[in-house]
Amino acid sequence: MTTQLFTYRRLIVALVSAGIIGAAGFGALSLSHAQAAKSAVVNVTSQASAPLVTLPDFSAIAGRNGAAVVNISVTGMVKTSDTQGGTTARRHAVPELPGLDPNDPFFELFKRFQGSNGSFPDQSEMPLRAQGSGFIVSADGIILTNAHVVRDATDVTVKLTDRREFQAKVVGSDARTDVAVLKIDARNLPVLPLGSTRDMKVGEWVLAIGSPFGFENSVTAGVVSAKGRSLPDDSFVPFIQTDVAVNPGNSGGPLLNTRGEVVGINSQIYSRSGGYQGLSFAIPIELATRVKEQILATGHASHARLGVAIQEVNQAFADSFHLEKPEGALVSSVDQGGPADQAGLKSGDVILMVNGQPIVASADLPALIGAASPGDKVSLEVWRQGKRESLTARLGDAGDKAEKLALADTGGEQGKLGLALRSLQPQEKRDAGVSQGLLVAQAAGPAAAAGVQVGDVLIAVNGTPVTSVEQVRSFVAKASKSVALLIQRDGSKIFVPVRVG
Repeated sequence: MTTQLFTYRRLIVALVSAGIIGAAGFGALSLSHAQAAKSAVVNVTSQASAPLVTLPDFSAIAGRNGAAVVNISVTGMVKTSDTQGGTTARRHAVPELPGLDPNDPFFELFKRFQGSNGSFPDQSEMPLRAQGSGFIVSADGIILTNAHVVRDATDVTVKLTDRREFQAKVVGSDARTDVAVLKIDARNLPVLPLGSTRDMKVGEWVLAIGSPFGFENSVTAGVVSAKGRSLPDDSFVPFIQTDVAVNPGNSGGPLLNTRGEVVGINSQIYSRSGGYQGLSFAIPIELATRVKEQILATGHASHARLGVAIQEVNQAFADSFHLEKPEGALVSSVDQGGPADQAGLKSGDVILMVNGQPIVASADLPALIGAASPGDKVSLEVWRQGKRESLTARLGDAGDKAEKLALADTGGEQGKLGLALRSLQPQEKRDAGVSQGLLVAQAAGPAAAAGVQVGDVLIAVNGTPVTSVEQVRSFVAKASKSVALLIQRDGSKIFVPVRVG
């Protein structure tokens, strides 16, 4: 009891010193006062019984790592499109300056910009000035940034936080992953430690450092919103999605975890305004490191290729192919003689796994294949004609032919198919480059709503090649919900799901 009384006396002294209670009654402190203080402490403790959440000390992370983040300024020349969308150099002859009155005060001003032959100077190229961010990964001057930051650059300047500036050499860049490696002539530079995304969790705090709108070494923070996010225009990268504020100029800067380790390279945002709107995406550091090592070793990065065109598997396709749920990557076409063709993959197969890793969305496939190396063997689990099959493919080089991601129109209504079909004439087969199929003479109803057009060639239904109208009718009659039509149009093949009842 004596020890407790001493403890509560110290508590009262602290409260008096802080001015929270007056000192008048302190001299008459009794055991009852101590007991009252004890009760108050117990009451506060019981109210705070829930676990406390400690926020990361962002100031410590920024102070410890900010010096290794650099500002990148780029100058160069970029080609501009002409009036017809091309990029070829040409002069726009305007000898009469149509639409402008010769008495207009601006007439002489515009006339000065004309050449001696009455044309305006070639505007196929214009000066490029841009800014971005980067971070130092080696004390001898190796810097990581985005490939789009240094695209079309003729001069790259790197500025450190100590105000020193260096002319940088672009060692190499990889447009497929948007990773570039720079080198500056410097020694004993601060370096950012590299982390891992393997154990990173959705909801985890992360921090970005960069130069948004040129404001150098700006710090923003947020949480991981999703992992392994596939974007339509960057199918090789399983992005880290965050709600960290990223704006123009942040590109190429680091995304850090609460230990101050780099887990990604801030690459892009989704926005309707051009500025940050709550969605930002970073390249996982493991992928960026692999690309960096390839560039340092060979000057370029290489990616594997399977040789297929794929589509998303939606509920309509899942019903058509009798899958338990919409998952996997639907193969709409196979490159003749390519790795997939040699492995036995066929149009209509649904790739469910690669090396034991499930393909949830179709874009997961290019990300997994692109992370492998040309020549690697991969095991594929596919869904074919209502059952699972295993195949093995030796991957090719994506530099030979890019992987294609076909996007289907998934519209459709209940009802009959709504197609008028006829057999192909020999010349039509030669023109289309097919040995079999049916020509779409008319399109209406559910098929037209799903995107089937007059002139399309119907190659297969639910993955089975068709050569007659009777076959198509048979498939439609057996379908309970939808059918998947393999359509060829302008040399490309794509599956179109059509609801039939």
